[in-house]
Amino acid sequence: MALTIYDISKKAGVSIATVSRVLNGSDSVKASTREKVLSVIEKYDYTPNAYARGMGLHSLRTVGLLCADSSDLYLAKAVYYLEQELHANGYESLLCCTGYELEDRQSYIKLILSKKVDSLILVGSHYVSNVEKENNYIRDAAKQVPVMLLNASYNCPNVYCTLCNDYASTFEATSSLIRAGIDDILYLYDSNSYSGTKKLSGYKAAMKSYKLAAYAPYVNFYDGRTDQIESITNFIQEIADRGITFHGVVASDDQLAVGAIKYAQKNGLRIPEDLSIIGYNNSMLTACCQPELTSVDNRLEALTHQLVQTLLRVLSGEEMPAESVFSGKLIKRSTTP
Repeated sequence: MALTIYDISKKAGVSIATVSRVLNGSDSVKASTREKVLSVIEKYDYTPNAYARGMGLHSLRTVGLLCADSSDLYLAKAVYYLEQELHANGYESLLCCTGYELEDRQSYIKLILSKKVDSLILVGSHYVSNVEKENNYIRDAAKQVPVMLLNASYNCPNVYCTLCNDYASTFEATSSLIRAGIDDILYLYDSNSYSGTKKLSGYKAAMKSYKLAAYAPYVNFYDGRTDQIESITNFIQEIADRGITFHGVVASDDQLAVGAIKYAQKNGLRIPEDLSIIGYNNSMLTACCQPELTSVDNRLEALTHQLVQTLLRVLSGEEMPAESVFSGKLIKRSTTP
């Protein structure tokens, strides 16, 4: 198997960033450290690719972007911001829509890496699994190039994470309804991804903190397409038909929240007097419905900017923090008191 920059760093006993600085000809590396790295490179006949600017082998200045579904509002916006930011800094993008199956994700990453990209950006939290062995493809990729995760956290050498604190944001959204006097709050979610799990935990923690421990019947997973608003509306109707009463809804994304608005209108409920609703992502849907939707702004543009800036500094050989976390902000509109 070909030696990677990750292997060089282990054999030389230095960080990946230090190896990168040596390969880039940086003056910030001590002579003894540089000699140690170059000795390993010579011994194992290592031929660098994406890190090789300082040794005469030029980078393609190309980054692989991977997302599951480019029709998803959040992912599409993230890809747009990332592509624009990369282009502004002299990098081109190769985009692959991987779907959600593990085998497909693995295949697409192998394909992108074969193009000799400088880095991989994995867009969306579903790329990180709760089953550790399912993350091996991330670890393997990070031995070859820096791997950037958008809105997920994974502790691994040469992996850099930029994310919104979805736990705290959902905690605050739920708490805002409780403080308004609403304690029967329906929670709607459609993903068990890293982000989806954090949001659910934030809802549960808020309910517990206000001594509302009997929240289990209010937690409902929607296993359908979020672009089918009528299906979401019917799903919420089925919950109500089971005898579960609720005067508040917190949703893990704006599409689910719009379904809740449609449910209220279908049943003659006043918003927010009879039913208060909060979405997530602060997407364009917030202004496309009536009344306009209160939603959590997860700072997507700021996240993508930070991710690309971190990547550029990593590629230049700088030491960078493995994780950058942003706070979300609740944007209040007409669906909440």
